[in-house]
Amino acid sequence: MAECKRLNDIGNAYPASRGKELKVKFFDLNVVAGFPVPLDNDEKAESIELLRMLCPYPESSYLIRVDGNSLIDAGIYSGDIVIVDKSRRNPSPDEIAVCVLNGEYVIKRFVMRDGTGYLVPANPDYLETMLTDEDSFCVWGTVTYVIHKPHVN
Repeated sequence: MAECKRLNDIGNAYPASRGKELKVKFFDLNVVAGFPVPLDNDEKAESIELLRMLCPYPESSYLIRVDGNSLIDAGIYSGDIVIVDKSRRNPSPDEIAVCVLNGEYVIKRFVMRDGTGYLVPANPDYLETMLTDEDSFCVWGTVTYVIHKPHVN
């Protein structure tokens, strides 16, 4: 496997450690998609530091904008922002990884089958990519959160 590329080579990636503190009101309760639950009492809310919650390891976390629709069945759409933990380089087959394949960044699931690595999309319109010995490849980091606006059909 190749050594992963520098941060400057990825494009629009922003280190979470450069973010400023952002406190928001947080109601620690489950909101059901059925009968309403009153949320009008700010005294019941606590303040949380949102960036710290989403990026518990800001020194190794990056925010990256996604370009493409190969992961729509995983709930990741073009234009979404993913939070990637660069210290997590061994994703499970169910996790999404940012990888470097032959000098290009790609976001997919990384799966090993019978000793061969595959980049697996979450959209039936895209094909899996089988990695070969000729490929230069590494896992750059694992997606920990996805930020996007609600998608309406």
